[in-house]
Amino acid sequence: MHKQVAAAFDQRNYQMAAQLLKQWRRESPKDPWMMVFVGRLQEETNQLEAAEATYRKVLQRVNNAKVVAQARQGLERLKQQAEASRQQALAQAKAAPGSDQPALLLLAPVKSEDRMTAAQGLAEVMKIDPYIARMQIPGKVWRLYRVGPIGELEFYGQSLRQAQTPAFWVKLADINAAQVFRVCYFRAVTPQVKVVCQNQADQLGVIGFDWTEVSQRVTGLLPIFEKVIDRGAWGKLEHKERTQDYAQMLDLHLHSRHCILRLCDRTYQFQHGDPFNQSSPQVNTTINSGVTSTTRINWNNLLNQINQRVACPLWSDFNSFAEGALEYIDLLGSFNTHINLFRSQPSNWDPAFQLYSGLIFLKQQV
Repeated sequence: MHKQVAAAFDQRNYQMAAQLLKQWRRESPKDPWMMVFVGRLQEETNQLEAAEATYRKVLQRVNNAKVVAQARQGLERLKQQAEASRQQALAQAKAAPGSDQPALLLLAPVKSEDRMTAAQGLAEVMKIDPYIARMQIPGKVWRLYRVGPIGELEFYGQSLRQAQTPAFWVKLADINAAQVFRVCYFRAVTPQVKVVCQNQADQLGVIGFDWTEVSQRVTGLLPIFEKVIDRGAWGKLEHKERTQDYAQMLDLHLHSRHCILRLCDRTYQFQHGDPFNQSSPQVNTTINSGVTSTTRINWNNLLNQINQRVACPLWSDFNSFAEGALEYIDLLGSFNTHINLFRSQPSNWDPAFQLYSGLIFLKQQV
């Protein structure tokens, strides 16, 4: 029977091979060679998952060296065929119209009970070590995993989802699509809110809105760096950069207007008064951090007043997001961060906040 089945395969007569295998199974259901040929028939008739299962079953149950070798060769062929199909699909995705637009691939947070499955999927799709994959699965906040053209990242994202690894992909242009206005100060808070702000072209204007229009709030701390000289090993002087303080950011999302109002404690103009509390004093008392003590008090009061008037979701995991995103910022090229902080040199923390807030705006549209 072995020779007859082999001859049918040589002639590519798979119908004959199937008939012979049925007869062989009835006569010798435990013959290991019969199981190998069953896997081969499944392989040749494009039943790839079944073929893999059959070959692995042979490896688990059979000790015959020649049979085991045939099963391993079958698994290797399946692996090569899968990789060839994968590369072909990836090439098609890269060649699709518009597939070269800059984009981000992100991993979504995973519950602890699903972490192992997600890590296995990430390792399989991205061809990395399973232990490393497990370390890269986020638990609480989105993780920026890769940047590149949208066609390629969409392919990987879909593959990850099929492997039960939560992921999504977004074009950079879509993240930055919402208009961002830098708030200079609140002019009025009742009966309608009015803010004096600047647009992308630094033009000054006034926007009026109702508190109910604020759909989300996003907060974050942006490090302010300074260069210092310190003594290193053997007393050698070294130039270092350290964090001097933090700039506090607050974004108010107005989805109905497709815009973001961005406030910063370093640029908010408290000298124009406090419409929330007209009796609030505006005195500048300097403290060591470089920010006036009254400015810090006024900022905290401003946040409290806003929080009392809105009941929308608050996103405050920026710094956790930024820790994994900073290394990718330079690969995205330059884009407007809508942050006007005085810095001795540009910092990737600013575009990281723009990405974080823009992602939330895009993913949580109402």
